[in-house]
Amino acid sequence: MPTPEELQAEIERLKQENEKLKKPAVRGTISFKVSEKGAVSVYGLGRFPVTLYREQWEKLLEKGPEIRTFIADNESKLKKKED
Repeated sequence: MPTPEELQAEIERLKQENEKLKKPAVRGTISFKVSEKGAVSVYGLGRFPVTLYREQWEKLLEKGPEIRTFIADNESKLKKKED
């Protein structure tokens, strides 16, 4: 059974961890998490995370060169989001 001092120390540790989790990530910082359903979520691209399953990410990543070419070919039609 933990002592009252140990319990108080754990409460303080959890409070600090909770405050850290409440703070928004530095804008522009990209991070990854595994979702509850086992997909990969990417945070930091916009207001909401982008979540895809592994196979979907693999397909998308394989198309990287095609996506870059598409963006270059359509540069004049595409808008850039201001930070």
